Amino acid sequence: MVLCGALHSFLFEYDTPRIVLIRSRKVGLINRAVQLGILAYVIGWVFLWEKGYQETDSVVSSVTTKVKGVTLTNTSTLGARVWDVADYVIPPQGENTVFVMTNVILTLNQSQGRCPELPDDQTKCEVKNNCIPGYVSTHSSGIQTGECVPYNNSIKTCEVFAWCPVEDDYHIPRPAFLQEAENFTLLVKNNIWYRKFNFSKRNILPTINSTYLKNCIYDAQTDPFCPIFRLGKIVEAAGQDFQEMAVEGGVMALQINWDCNLDMAASHCVPKYSFRRLDNKDSAHTVSPGYNFRFAKYYRNSDGTESRTLVKAYGIRFDIIVFGKAGKFDVIPTMINIGSGLALFGVATVLCDIVVLYCMKKKYYYREKKYKYVEDYELVSINEGKVKAKLLPPLTPERF
Repeated sequence: MVLCGALHSFLFEYDTPRIVLIRSRKVGLINRAVQLGILAYVIGWVFLWEKGYQETDSVVSSVTTKVKGVTLTNTSTLGARVWDVADYVIPPQGENTVFVMTNVILTLNQSQGRCPELPDDQTKCEVKNNCIPGYVSTHSSGIQTGECVPYNNSIKTCEVFAWCPVEDDYHIPRPAFLQEAENFTLLVKNNIWYRKFNFSKRNILPTINSTYLKNCIYDAQTDPFCPIFRLGKIVEAAGQDFQEMAVEGGVMALQINWDCNLDMAASHCVPKYSFRRLDNKDSAHTVSPGYNFRFAKYYRNSDGTESRTLVKAYGIRFDIIVFGKAGKFDVIPTMINIGSGLALFGVATVLCDIVVLYCMKKKYYYREKKYKYVEDYELVSINEGKVKAKLLPPLTPERF
């Protein structure tokens, strides 16, 4: 029994060919370099830069705004007129947005009746038969009556039943009607909440008092936490010219970033403001550039008839965009990222083999020498219950 056991042990240990991995100093260096790279990635990127040890949450936000400013215009149509917030902020309150009118086309004292349509290729006429009763196009000011009437001394157009006189918006006022709008100010009040951490704050910081708030204007260098912005500075910070933008209007973004590390004191969680233009500024190559819309103010005359003032308002819409992320230490993401990092070390050997076998100059040599099959013994005979074996000499480099 002892002899059989020794034989089984001998055969099991020595009869099976061995697979020997040939390694060199260069291969070892490559392997260590890959491992160091993985270690740098886990520590530097995952934990230090991305803060993989923290649980994160996205910001929940609410915004309210208030615009202030007064300006004076003096035209032959309107005479001297003062414009205040009720005139140029439309509507008075918006959801995360505020529109400030900077240019305008006014059509005064409109009333419903019959009048000539604006002249264009579709409305010019010579005789009555050129006009179709009841015809309405996308750009019509009203419904054609079928009559051809004089628009001025040299042009006839089809008559329409509409609010008369019809609006003439072919010529946009230049410079903008409300040039002083760049000096108007915008107060932005922003409240944020991180639900996971039950953390809330607002952009009017605890260090700001009422005296400071009445006198400050946002400046990235001197007053980076003042919530009051001059409109001209917002547009300028986005690399635009306010007076140019005011003619046809546009859309600006006032961005508030709340990236907070809640492992630090709450005083370190502060807003960061940035600005950019959202619409296409190249009006020469854009169909319907800028931003405008129409609204009307209605009146009831003493004789009971209704009239209105039609306003085509051009202006800048300021969209307040709030985004951010908060993080705080938590055991679960920390252990998950540590486990993932340790698992990556198993990839080091695979990457090392790929580099050695497919990328290096001596790849064919390494591929040939990577595995060697070596017989450790030669079985001579089994006679009379005794095992006789001739052991091979020790492995030496010459045998490879």
